[in-house]
Amino acid sequence: MSEPHHVVVIGGGFAGLETVHRLAGGDVRITIVDRRNHHLFQPLLYQVATASLATSEIAWPIRHLFRRRSDVTTLLAEVTGIDTALREVTLSTGETLRYDTLVVATGATHAYFGHDDWEPYAPGLKTLEDATTVRRRILLAFEQAEAESDAERRAALLTFVVIGAGPTGVELAGTIAELAHATLPEDFRRIDTRETRVVLVEAGPRILPGFAEELSRYAHDALQRIGVDIRTGAPVTACSSKGVSIGPEELPAATVIWAAGVRASPAGAWLGAPVDRAGRVEVETDLTAPGHPEIFVVGDTASVMDQDGKPVPGIAPAAKQQGRHVAATIKRRLAGDKAPRPFAYSHAGSLATVGKRVAIIDFGRVKLKGWLAWWLWGLAHIYFLIGVRNRVSVALSWLWIHARDQRSARLITQRDVKQPGGGS
Repeated sequence: MSEPHHVVVIGGGFAGLETVHRLAGGDVRITIVDRRNHHLFQPLLYQVATASLATSEIAWPIRHLFRRRSDVTTLLAEVTGIDTALREVTLSTGETLRYDTLVVATGATHAYFGHDDWEPYAPGLKTLEDATTVRRRILLAFEQAEAESDAERRAALLTFVVIGAGPTGVELAGTIAELAHATLPEDFRRIDTRETRVVLVEAGPRILPGFAEELSRYAHDALQRIGVDIRTGAPVTACSSKGVSIGPEELPAATVIWAAGVRASPAGAWLGAPVDRAGRVEVETDLTAPGHPEIFVVGDTASVMDQDGKPVPGIAPAAKQQGRHVAATIKRRLAGDKAPRPFAYSHAGSLATVGKRVAIIDFGRVKLKGWLAWWLWGLAHIYFLIGVRNRVSVALSWLWIHARDQRSARLITQRDVKQPGGGS
């Protein structure tokens, strides 16, 4: 008997997992490779970083998710290269995996626009490790301010700078402000956490540039009401252990968080494929790598255009749609239908929360803001979580924050790596 068609999926994010999920029942053997053992719900990662949720509420072991799928093998490993001629994936262990069809869904990491030396001072937010690092730095800043007698140093410890005003930056800034102004005041004796300064820096002319201008203005005003200092049209020109420079202004700050940009994994170099400025592979209309119909590139690894020639956003619903398209294409090919079909993206809307009771939603013609948008934002995110237990747990955590202004995940765990030049 011939071996089943072998599909290798690199990456356990939304696109990769959706591909594996939709291939259930097909005459295939699947190997999923990831350098971490868990699938991460990235849209809520900032809530781990700001002590609203625990890590276990937004991440699930990949092996456990497919425990009842005998057709799926999970490997905890890191990919170091792809041989397109031999159809082999090389792992860091030296092992190779031969594939019939390859799905590259390796995601993205932070982009510092030529200033990679800023990373130790301004961590980004892409992994659970990133989130716990940011949470530790935020909470330690308050603890150190409580013990600090020098007024200038205490002010710097109580200054938080978020660089980049897309959804992640806006959500981080709003939640840090609420943490300082509503959750922590009763916990400290020597400092008033309501004196905390949260600065949101955006190089462009307005925050949330992917949303309609009226929603951007609404979010801007809502952030200012909860005490966020917004700087637009002001790129960061320097970043160090002492703080940041915004143009000629030096802003002392002990905690800086990067939310300004991403770059794709090295998949383009592995495949020898053309890439855009962010390193994403410029795929064909059916999501295959140029010249390689047996290789699909999806999610944040791919530069995908919709039917109108506009870039498909790097959000979870788009990645899941791409995963469904890839799985359907593989099944059609195995049934003898080799005709390529273009990927058709359906935009369900853009969502962002500004605080615990305020959000904005852009459905295109329909735009929502305020408390109703916040409830819809919450329901949409709970829907995408995996498992009833996690949905209930997150819903209860949010209701508790909504009613009592308390965040139960305020734990300082692990030791932070010392920043060059001092600081923690």
